[in-house]
Amino acid sequence: MNTVNSEAAYSTPLVALDAAVIDLETTGLDARSARAVQIGIVRISQGRIVEDEKINVLVNPGMSIPPSATAIHGICDADVKNAPPFSEIISKIEEFVGDAVVLGHTVGYDLSIMKREYLLANREWRQPRALDVRALARLAAPGLANHNIETLCDWLKVPLVGRHTAMGDAETTARLFLALVPKLRERGIRTFAEAEAAIRQLAEADARAAGGLITEEFSTSQSPHIARIDSFPYCHRVRDVMTTPPIFADGGMTVREGVRLLLEKKISSVYIREQSGELGIVTERDVLRAINELGEKGLDAPLASIMSKPLQSVPEDAFVYRAIGRLDRLGFRHLAVDDGRGKIVGALTSRNLLRHRARAAIMLGDEVASAPDVPALAAAWAKLPVMARSLAAEGTDPRDISAVISSEIRDITSRAAQLAEKRLADDGLGPPPCRYAVLVLGSAGRGESLLAADQDNAIVYETGTEGGPEDRWFEALGTQMCRILDEVGVPFCKGGVMAKNRAWRMSLADWKSTIDHWVRRQRPEDLLSTDIFFDGMPVHGDISLGEAIWHYAYDRGHAEPAFQKLLVEVARQRSPAFTLFGKIRIDEKGRIDLKKAGLMPIFTCARVLAIRHDVRARSTPERLRGIAALGVGSEQEIEEVIDAHRTILGAMLTQQIADSENGARLSSRVNPDRLGKAGKRQLAKALEKVDIIIDLVSEGRF
Repeated sequence: MNTVNSEAAYSTPLVALDAAVIDLETTGLDARSARAVQIGIVRISQGRIVEDEKINVLVNPGMSIPPSATAIHGICDADVKNAPPFSEIISKIEEFVGDAVVLGHTVGYDLSIMKREYLLANREWRQPRALDVRALARLAAPGLANHNIETLCDWLKVPLVGRHTAMGDAETTARLFLALVPKLRERGIRTFAEAEAAIRQLAEADARAAGGLITEEFSTSQSPHIARIDSFPYCHRVRDVMTTPPIFADGGMTVREGVRLLLEKKISSVYIREQSGELGIVTERDVLRAINELGEKGLDAPLASIMSKPLQSVPEDAFVYRAIGRLDRLGFRHLAVDDGRGKIVGALTSRNLLRHRARAAIMLGDEVASAPDVPALAAAWAKLPVMARSLAAEGTDPRDISAVISSEIRDITSRAAQLAEKRLADDGLGPPPCRYAVLVLGSAGRGESLLAADQDNAIVYETGTEGGPEDRWFEALGTQMCRILDEVGVPFCKGGVMAKNRAWRMSLADWKSTIDHWVRRQRPEDLLSTDIFFDGMPVHGDISLGEAIWHYAYDRGHAEPAFQKLLVEVARQRSPAFTLFGKIRIDEKGRIDLKKAGLMPIFTCARVLAIRHDVRARSTPERLRGIAALGVGSEQEIEEVIDAHRTILGAMLTQQIADSENGARLSSRVNPDRLGKAGKRQLAKALEKVDIIIDLVSEGRF
């Protein structure tokens, strides 16, 4: 039996798991001697049972079926007389299961029978990655009297059909698993690796309770293979490889004249703007197609008659991998490049990408933008830890990796908003009542998110009042959007910084009043999470509306020295990084919270300095270099802080990658010892450099 592709599985949210649910009916309950008499396998793909992909087969066990077994499943010797032996259906099972995770209720028993059948058939057995649905139910509902199929069906309101038939029990187990997914998410078990780790801990607790007896484990961990990928598309933006300026042509120009323009400019496409304002594109292939279909007459046809529309584009700020994914998904060789607000600023072709060797091993493509539902969106999100691990193995700057993670969070938030809009329309609530924008706040807005990110988002809408029809519509939108993000794998913000809450969902006028109130606060503790609004990045809807409120916040913050002083007090609240003897201060688990001890002081100080000196940037390095350009602090000191920021980010990212693989809860806490002696020394030096930026915002230098 094939082992699962662990590289793709460990970070996969359970809602997006590709699984094969298996159940066996046998000649007895003793796995050491029992043989299979019926096998049922059901496939689950992205949150749904695949109805037309099932295996339901009787098996000749090569021995008489005991009456006691027949009394349970109803299968007798006559039923399996002409059935194939297990050895003849192994290939069919392997082809069907493939690399999928194996699920089952008390799956350890089924896999023990499978293992014995393999050995009897002289076939190699390789243990699959598996999850026991009974164990998952124990984790989700430890208070249930028991966790047998009948009890679980009653609790989860799952119909019990075909009990004690292989196919009936496999289908029921599949439905139970899908019903358990949201229950497990409520208990912080979201991914395959987290489920594996939780089951392993449960088994260890059972072993201790049984006097230390360890049973065979069927959720075995395997070290993921590290894919070698070209880091270029993840470290460069579309603007770095695009052709500029874009060339436009009149739609009334003939194809002959268009060919002359292509040759003169040495380009492979031109953009066409119709009188209606709609944009299209004419490529070399369009010209050849017109000549092939129309002959000589094709050269005299207007360009507008052969152009492709609507024009497909990608933002200039997008990473190159996103453009590659879009080209592949659409089957195109050309994309327009826009400025994020609809203005075309360049052109991108396959030739541009080949020139920069950027089509190798794309792990993240355009899956987010094209995801039709929550499971597909979750499957795209699941690729992030694998991508991060692969890029880290290539020595990629952790700031580039965190920028990719942030980009995905922004795009996933945008896609979640689109899916939420569709849900509202399907529920009869209609389209948005006015212009609005969704903003991503905090680390994702700065472009500095890591794998432990949760939701920080807000909505600004053009007009309306609290409790009014507009606000009720956007409350429904924010609720759906945040729920989708949580299901995908971006958990709810513990501090409540989410658009589903009124404090982070307001009209433009109310946002301005709220910001005015913020800057008049008297105590640092009154600020709560308001400072992360200054990191806000509009990601969906009317981008200009989101930019307008962000600039308003900067204007008001810059004009209020008292507000800036409060931000300074917040920035200086740093957890101690060292003991009295100069060693890195760790907790009882051997970890240090690098966010509180190092990262937060740096990005908070950079934020307040940017507000104070009106540096309109979002990322921490851009803010710091912006203030250095104004003569605030020495350039050398600023670069030392930026380098410390990189080192601390890298240590946190490395720990989170390892924790993600092991199913541990992701956090900002890092074990310095896992960095090695050199890495630990480098981290200590980085933590020392944090004092530079804290000193810079202190009175006298601020």
